[in-house]
Amino acid sequence: MKIAVVGTGYVGLVTGTCLAETGNQVICVDINEQKVKMMQEGQLPIYEPGLELLFYRNIVQKRLHFTSNLADAIAEAKIIFLALPTPPGGDGSADLSYVLGAAKDIAKLLTDYKVVVTKSTVPVGTADKVTAVMKANTEVEFAVVSNPEFLREGVAVEDFMKPDRVVVGTMDDRARKLLAELYSPYVRQGNPVIFMDERSSELTKYAANSFLATKISFMNEIANLCELVGADVDMVRRGIGADERIGRRFLFSGIGYGGSCFPKDVQALAKSAEEHKYDFKILNSVMEVNQIQKHVLVEKVKNYFKGDLKGKKFAIWGLAFKPETDDIREAPALYIIDDLLNAGATVSAFDPEAMNNVKNLLGDKINYAEDQYEALKGADALLIVTEWSVFRTPDFDQIKNTMKNKVIFDGRNLYDLERMIDKGYYYNSIGRKLIS
Repeated sequence: MKIAVVGTGYVGLVTGTCLAETGNQVICVDINEQKVKMMQEGQLPIYEPGLELLFYRNIVQKRLHFTSNLADAIAEAKIIFLALPTPPGGDGSADLSYVLGAAKDIAKLLTDYKVVVTKSTVPVGTADKVTAVMKANTEVEFAVVSNPEFLREGVAVEDFMKPDRVVVGTMDDRARKLLAELYSPYVRQGNPVIFMDERSSELTKYAANSFLATKISFMNEIANLCELVGADVDMVRRGIGADERIGRRFLFSGIGYGGSCFPKDVQALAKSAEEHKYDFKILNSVMEVNQIQKHVLVEKVKNYFKGDLKGKKFAIWGLAFKPETDDIREAPALYIIDDLLNAGATVSAFDPEAMNNVKNLLGDKINYAEDQYEALKGADALLIVTEWSVFRTPDFDQIKNTMKNKVIFDGRNLYDLERMIDKGYYYNSIGRKLIS
């Protein structure tokens, strides 16, 4: 099948590459000509495990193409995916200008029936808005479909190639048949393609991310309570995670969620509810808890140093909002760094993938270490912010010999408490016993 993907950000590039991998002819279009040239030359502009091999293979086998010309991209395509940014506006609502602008441009170019699919995360009613914009600019027949993505950064290729479900919102029979055909190779093991109306599909995406964000914030609140009452959040997590009604996933406490999806999606759903005069109390609380949690680790640091961080040096392990990505959008590390710098401290950081993105944002406000141990030189304490695998079994003797103090503040609960007692470290984690 011939497919166009408008937008080559994280979602668009993963979508286009994975669709090409099952034999489709895919052309991705982006207005950034430098980026297009880079991709045409086989250079991947994002870090995502497993994507590079598929990206290069499908370019070589001439199934994956790139252009900055929208007309060329959609000329022969049966399905056009819109994978464009929907950043939060000043009031928290999703900005649809990119999506609606592309819909208008596409409508003016239509010569035959096409299926236009909103892959971007969009508020309820967006399919109606896209339809209205296109109808105002063409008399050619088309269908607008909502097909939200459920890609987890770090395992996005696996999520696309072997989805636990595919959600498709359409009431158009032709569009339904085309999408069923398109996704059939990905659900051969029996996982469902769930068809529904467009508005239900749009809300499904927001509901899913908001529910997961709620689980995270709930466990962070439990962790904070554990510290006050002398309980261990790891034990609590195991105890409730064994309940099949709750499940084990998204129950790890930490320093708040970040990334491109959860923060803006929770905010956008709360804003949508507000527009319909509904006070979504749970989501407002989730956002409040998450903002507070991003500052918890620095509060622990301040307590240890009796409120005076001036002239102190801190090592930070991890800058990305989660492991296996270079994404720093709404990353807790950025809030932690800001708090430390405002308190008069200096920061030396290491991350396996996200350092260039932080450099582009913060410049020379912090030091960027060549490896995790270089970041420790002369540090008064280590703060663990992202749970990269390389941080899970470090050389504790090297840590001890490199830092000024044997002091670790762990925002991801990476280390066993008994082991830290044996090693003689001051070890302060989230929702667990303080080792001092």
